[in-house]
Amino acid sequence: MIVDAHHHFWDPSRADYPWMTAELDPIRRRFGPEDLAVELARTGVEQTVVVQTRSSLDETREFLATAATTPFVAGVVGWVDLADPAVEDHIESLRAGPGGEWLVGIRHQVHDEPDERWLLRPDVQRGLAAVEAAGLVFDLLVRARELPAALETVSAHPELRFVIDHLAKPPIADGATQPWADRLAAFAPLANAWCKVSGLVTEADWAGWRPAAFVPYVQHAVDVFGPGRLLFGSDWPVCLLAASYEGVLGLAREALSDLSSSERSAVFGGNAIEVYRLRRTA
Repeated sequence: MIVDAHHHFWDPSRADYPWMTAELDPIRRRFGPEDLAVELARTGVEQTVVVQTRSSLDETREFLATAATTPFVAGVVGWVDLADPAVEDHIESLRAGPGGEWLVGIRHQVHDEPDERWLLRPDVQRGLAAVEAAGLVFDLLVRARELPAALETVSAHPELRFVIDHLAKPPIADGATQPWADRLAAFAPLANAWCKVSGLVTEADWAGWRPAAFVPYVQHAVDVFGPGRLLFGSDWPVCLLAASYEGVLGLAREALSDLSSSERSAVFGGNAIEVYRLRRTA
């Protein structure tokens, strides 16, 4: 089974997406389950995890309702305000609503916060404790700038499962590796940290990338996390800025071709099922 552990739905005609700048105009339209279904049928991907795009409880509720009626959506990584004193109530409310059983994780767009140590704020740390108590995963959307605070956070919550999105967005377009590589390597001994092989084509030159450009970054992630803590994700439809859905899947397969068959099975499905505790797996 192939699980796409990271994709999105959105509709700019119904909601505002502050991160959707002018350069993203090619993907400024509605993308829904019916669009993704075409890609999944073409590539053989069977299950997916849909991930938040806005700081919005309403969006999370919509995603949960979508999961309840969409057989291929096996989980939702939603959003709650971690700094809200009522964060536990919000999580409980999401779970009690339509599709609430498909809530598997929480994410906040940490890399958009002005404070690179935002994760370490006492109110945010309390919110993360609530995520842990609910048995959910926390997806870390960070760059190299925020990795030190993320490292402290992962260390401070050993029972909370963390997934670093998009390899923490390495500077592929520049061909650089530092300080990203050393900061990511610090997560190696932390068994509660996983990492997604996702979102890489949009960190490269959108029009001129070559598959070989990604190999050093993916190999570093393999060295840090091992095949047992890596997950494949498409980052569709963001990936369409630089590659097709099929192209992203092929790129990941090529970059991970040195792994054994069982290791590839883990990265492309088994690890997502494990970390997110997905139940819709058939």
